[in-house]
Amino acid sequence: MAASPPSSDEERLKAALWHSVGKIVDAIAVEQSPRVNAAPTFIAGMAEMLSTRITAISADLETFSRHAGRSVINESDAMLLARHHDGLKSVLRDKKNEGTKERKVVKDV
Repeated sequence: MAASPPSSDEERLKAALWHSVGKIVDAIAVEQSPRVNAAPTFIAGMAEMLSTRITAISADLETFSRHAGRSVINESDAMLLARHHDGLKSVLRDKKNEGTKERKVVKDV
């Protein structure tokens, strides 16, 4: 079965991703060595790899949410996704705690 052609929204998202990856790669290259410049094919490859990973993560999050009987992805789905990645799990837990503290401050005011 052939893949369907990308929608204009998908094309815009990929272009924005390509642009962002290019800016990040250029910033890192300048920081490491001002003489280094990344080839457009390298940036395109990084953007495509990242796009593929984002698509897979999105599908996993949707599957976890549906399995739990929900139509909306929530933080428990993200924590389930991060279950094998200690660094990511730690970042998500820290962000959750920051949000909890901020909500408590707002309630106290």
